[in-house]
Amino acid sequence: MSTAQHKIGSGYDAHSTADDVLAGIDLSGKLAVVTGGYSGLGLETTRALTKAGARVVVPARRPDTAREALAGIDGAEVDTLDLGDLDSVRAFAERFLASGRTIDLMIDNAGIMACPETRVGPGWEAQFATNHLGHFALVNRLWPAIAPGGARVVSVSSRAHHFSGMRWDDVHWRQGYDKWEAYGQAKTANVLFAVHLDKLAADQGVRAFALHPGGIHTPLQRHIPKEEMIERGWMDEDGNIVNPGAFKTPEQGAATQVWAATSPQLDGMGGVYLEDCDIAEPAVDGDVSGGVKAWATDPEQAARLWELSAELTGVNAF
Repeated sequence: MSTAQHKIGSGYDAHSTADDVLAGIDLSGKLAVVTGGYSGLGLETTRALTKAGARVVVPARRPDTAREALAGIDGAEVDTLDLGDLDSVRAFAERFLASGRTIDLMIDNAGIMACPETRVGPGWEAQFATNHLGHFALVNRLWPAIAPGGARVVSVSSRAHHFSGMRWDDVHWRQGYDKWEAYGQAKTANVLFAVHLDKLAADQGVRAFALHPGGIHTPLQRHIPKEEMIERGWMDEDGNIVNPGAFKTPEQGAATQVWAATSPQLDGMGGVYLEDCDIAEPAVDGDVSGGVKAWATDPEQAARLWELSAELTGVNAF
């Protein structure tokens, strides 16, 4: 049974924090994998999950940096993973599977945003390759460890999916690269991934969700020049945030992905896009303030992307 793309009245909102949505939830004995769980929203997600009793594995492109960031957080462990390198994805998955452990919560949090034109692997556009294809390969390779009958897979997308649907004729932006539209396509892919994974896995009791965490100042903005952030009205000439109230704190930004991964309010649901700790409404044409674009939840496009991703990565658990 498909889940309606409409609010359910969760009782939470944009100001709710990861700790708020975990209140009363005991994650003792649960294991989570949080990609990029050592910086920005990922770090807060790891902190909140371990505080609730979970063991959190943090695959990291910079493992030494990750260990420094996670020092003092009991229950977190670090391993090496570069999502832009499929050999690294395979190696991490093999190490994890060899441990014999089971994954209850899989949060695909890591990503890059609005970077200069960059090529990885066999010439793939870096944002599509890192944000989508790397996570696609990771989840499929880890599938034997993802617990049937209760596991959740959470794909961290963005409102930036409004910027672009799938460019089926040129997914790797070999012509006319635009860093923001390329980011938008990658974030659309994150939603489509959750839509089709949920369709494939629901009969095994594994559900998938995608989400927009909100606008938050984190290291994700590292590729954006100061001049551009000033032009966009994010900060002033002195580097001060112009309108702090328009941005979430990391604790608030992590809330929706933690809610997606753990909330009993979502039991029996899946394949939908969330924002502000609730299911989002369909976007209204011309309104980029919220909601999910139809191109990101189209089941036919989701199936098409799955087939393309399996062909590109050589991995398909289904």
